Amino acid sequence: MPSLPHHIDIRVNPEVAHDTEGLKKAITQYLDIPSSDLLDFKILKRSIDARARQIKFQLRIAYYSKGEEVNWPSLPVKKYQHTNEQSPKVIVVGSGPAGLYAALKLLEKGLKPVVIERGKEVRARRRDLAKINKEHLVNPESNYCFGEGGAGTYSDGKLYTRSGHKKAIKEVLEIFVEHGASEDILVDAHPHIGTNKLPNIITKMRETILEFGGEIHFNSKLTDFIIDKDRLTGVEINQNLTIYAEACILATGHSARDIFYLLHDRNIKIEFKTFAMGVRVEHPQSLIDQIQYKKPERGEYLPPSAYSLVEQVDDKGVYSFCMCPGGIIAPCATSPGEVVTNGWSPSKRNNPYGNSGIVVTVDDEQLEDYKKYGPLKGLKFQEYIEKKCWALAGESQNVPAQRLQDFIKKRKSDSIPKNSYQPGTTSVEMDTIFPETITKRLRQGFINFTQKMKGFDHPDAVILAPESRTSSPVRIPRDKDTLEHPDLKGLYPCGEGAGYAGGIVSAALDGERCANAIAKVMMDSPQISK
Repeated sequence: MPSLPHHIDIRVNPEVAHDTEGLKKAITQYLDIPSSDLLDFKILKRSIDARARQIKFQLRIAYYSKGEEVNWPSLPVKKYQHTNEQSPKVIVVGSGPAGLYAALKLLEKGLKPVVIERGKEVRARRRDLAKINKEHLVNPESNYCFGEGGAGTYSDGKLYTRSGHKKAIKEVLEIFVEHGASEDILVDAHPHIGTNKLPNIITKMRETILEFGGEIHFNSKLTDFIIDKDRLTGVEINQNLTIYAEACILATGHSARDIFYLLHDRNIKIEFKTFAMGVRVEHPQSLIDQIQYKKPERGEYLPPSAYSLVEQVDDKGVYSFCMCPGGIIAPCATSPGEVVTNGWSPSKRNNPYGNSGIVVTVDDEQLEDYKKYGPLKGLKFQEYIEKKCWALAGESQNVPAQRLQDFIKKRKSDSIPKNSYQPGTTSVEMDTIFPETITKRLRQGFINFTQKMKGFDHPDAVILAPESRTSSPVRIPRDKDTLEHPDLKGLYPCGEGAGYAGGIVSAALDGERCANAIAKVMMDSPQISK
């Protein structure tokens, strides 16, 4: 029987971590064996420790030595079942990570996914993104948030999650690799695919779904629910087509406001959920590298650095969100008459700027004037701020901007430094946009962050508003065991839009979770399992 590889943990200099022969030497020295006795090795885990002046790579190495048979385990390949018109159908609303992974998991279980997506396929979306950037035209059905792959496709592709389910996370990453992602995402402590590489991966996922009998319908917007007593039996598409199925996974993302309104209008229970709002801050990436690596230049062996910051100010969290090293700030409005910012990075993270959301927790304190909207009060506040920013910046996709130092000192910026936001910026004081409960905490948060990262308040640091789509301001309730909506059987709220995820991997995990829950019900149902 072939032997399994051995494992060691070692710390090496950056240049050694990137040199095969140098790393082999470090391994044999650690093991105290001749170089010829090391037959083969692989890096299993890789992270950077930049806490001390001497930066180190922390590596977990698997290896085979003399006298052993080299037999590296191959990556598992998912086994999907072919489905057809006679297979039990499950509607999946939305083709973001939650929807795609739900569809793939349904195929594993022998259930036929019927994916409906209001937007376009992933490559056709690019033309609409170009129109936002260059012509300031927002297509409400095809933009940075809506379309194949969801918001994650064109907003960075970070795969880090705080979920503790290591085995499930590994399986999610392996599916990405199976569809074309680099195996590096299985190794890096903070894996990242890159916006430039995600479209090909998403396309291959679509091809897998279609190959095994699933359906995907683009330009297909959910406009109503078909309900028989307390059970969802189907959905209406584009106000003229009805699709029936045994269950429906609702994975529409945090920006599909029309879905929240539809649920509310149909008296299907939804709830207010706390979220966060603030600004996008951008620095020269070289400055962030200098601060984090404590050296004048990053050098060729270290990646563009990131940061994660959090403070408590007046009993509210102020924290960084979706930090994009070597990235770009993008216009992420989903309707005309509003502006929204978000960030993304290409796989090499080689743009000259680094950006991050800096946001404040929004709860009842900021929403006193919105009580009348009930569970939609957070959504209404979001809409108000985004429309206000649109008006203040010139009624285009320009966004309000202010130098960070000027914001801290409560003064308007005479000029805005060069930045990555392509549509353009307009000098606006952030205090005219947000309520004092937000600006006061943001200001103190930036002061505290500068104490942690000396130079964070650099003269060329700029803040852009708003960063308002950090998570859903609405939760669609579901039973903690069955994952069904408590009042509407057959409806499975899922992912970020329903309030159960916060990123690509956690959304994918939740999609799989909902698909498994549906499969369990169907396998236990004599009528369906026939």
